[in-house]
Amino acid sequence: MRTLAALTIARYTLLEALRNRLLWLLLVMALGAVGVSGFLNELALTESRQLQAALLGAVLRLAAVFLIATFVVTSMVREANDKGLELLMALPMPRAVYLLGKLAGFAALAVLPAVLFGALALFFAPPAQAALWAVSLLCECWIVAAFSLLCMLTLSQVLPALAAAFAFYVLARAIGTLQLLGHGASAAQSAGQQALTTAIDGVALLLPHLDRFTRSDWLVYHDGGAADLLAIGAQTVIYVALMAAAGLFDLYRKRI
Repeated sequence: MRTLAALTIARYTLLEALRNRLLWLLLVMALGAVGVSGFLNELALTESRQLQAALLGAVLRLAAVFLIATFVVTSMVREANDKGLELLMALPMPRAVYLLGKLAGFAALAVLPAVLFGALALFFAPPAQAALWAVSLLCECWIVAAFSLLCMLTLSQVLPALAAAFAFYVLARAIGTLQLLGHGASAAQSAGQQALTTAIDGVALLLPHLDRFTRSDWLVYHDGGAADLLAIGAQTVIYVALMAAAGLFDLYRKRI
């Protein structure tokens, strides 16, 4: 019974996205990314195909994350404004069912950009590498969706929730580079520099390393492997579970 209720919530979450023309928006973004990367391909003097693959991968990845995060936040706000949340909370079902149903709906939605953009990756990489890139994009979108849902449950406002979600994504994407910069400095670091490096390492322990997800070099050099997929899968399971638990804690303490 509870599983059926969660699946029903997930189904209507996915239907809401489709009725909001999200699929059409994904298609437009895919065509735009192909057009821009093709234009830059014509301008490049050397390694034009590699440049096109790298740019296309980066643009498609950002487009997928932006659309998923924005839809999660705006969908939750619309539901709250329409009193749909109060209605669902009044039904005889645990709040965990509601949260898991929403997460399942957002997870199903993330399959659309992963499949569509993964199909485009086939033009630049062998099927195994394109599949790895698409699965990694799916995992990346799941983490972003779970964090966006947590932000919306906690902050309850569109702008702060979106800002927090995008700040989380940028920091998780850049944390590997920040660590390299911190540890790559000269051995004779001042106390302030050492404290900053330690702080960056501490933040890195809390964040998923999204810089290892959906890497463009898989499309360019075809060097992805099973170890990459295993690391990505493990991070996805851990962080989605942690964010779902945090969201559940926040949902149960709310008075609705």
